[in-house]
Amino acid sequence: MSNYLVAMEAAWLVRDVEDVDDAIGVAVSEAGKRLNQKDMDYVEVEIGGTPCPACGETFDSAFIAAETALVGLLLEMKVFNADGEQHARRIAKSEVGGALRDVPLEVVETFPLEEEDE
Repeated sequence: MSNYLVAMEAAWLVRDVEDVDDAIGVAVSEAGKRLNQKDMDYVEVEIGGTPCPACGETFDSAFIAAETALVGLLLEMKVFNADGEQHARRIAKSEVGGALRDVPLEVVETFPLEEEDE
């Protein structure tokens, strides 16, 4: 049995916003609120990053059109006592997906945790 840190990307839709900073704030707040309603305060919610195709520099994952934003969120969760990396991914996606129904969710990375990281 091993422990893992599982990073997932979520696509969050925010309506009636005028700028990227407002969209990001609303998305992070709404996601945190839905996770906390399920007592999942152990899931970290941050804004995702998108690399610029021209220069490679990373910028916040948010796009606004017609006062509607698509915000990419990064969700991280530690999974303990998993049978392997795939098992940890399934556990994390199931837990977070249950709290964030109807939100597209994809596992992007899985890191084994050292005993000192726990």
